[in-house]
Amino acid sequence: MGNNADRLVWIDCEMTGLDLAIDELVEVAVVVTDFDLVPVDDGFTIVINPDPAALANMGEFVTDMHRSSGLLEEIPAGVSLADAEFAVLEYLLQHVPNGGKAPIAGNTIGTDRAFLAKYMPRVDAHLHYRSVDVSSIKVLAKEWFPRIYFNSPAKNGGHRALADILESIRELEYYRRAAFVPAPGPATDDVQAIAADVTSAWAPRL
Repeated sequence: MGNNADRLVWIDCEMTGLDLAIDELVEVAVVVTDFDLVPVDDGFTIVINPDPAALANMGEFVTDMHRSSGLLEEIPAGVSLADAEFAVLEYLLQHVPNGGKAPIAGNTIGTDRAFLAKYMPRVDAHLHYRSVDVSSIKVLAKEWFPRIYFNSPAKNGGHRALADILESIRELEYYRRAAFVPAPGPATDDVQAIAADVTSAWAPRL
């Protein structure tokens, strides 16, 4: 499957909310794939028992969401944040041994990465600074190729981290096949002509 520079680290987090100042992680899942979106294994997931204050501050909407998914009842038996960070990093080291090489991937991944940077800095530091955000492709597809967007596979991950990740990988596979030019892509002459045309069109603004 190639070296770890040819891999994507898909991460999804479940939190007590979205306020980085007061909310904490309660579940983290990781799936490593190659750039053909083939997982190296079944993935990894871990439930975290956060600070009691974070649970106490959890709003009704998030509480109901985690109750419906079954996560809420698992949280009391979850591991500490420190143990979770160690376990996630150990999993990453198995498949992506060299730090700073593999991009993080997911849906609206900036939110997940912000929580990782605060609560799992060693995990965040192990990943490349670049990211692959499927939601960016989704936004563009809705405007440029609405038929593709509105026929994308339905999502029903139920707000569990591992299921959400797998749906994100499936979603990118869909957009890859539906919206991107099929392999091997356009000829060199064609892309050079496109580059020249785009450069010329934007020249007055740059």
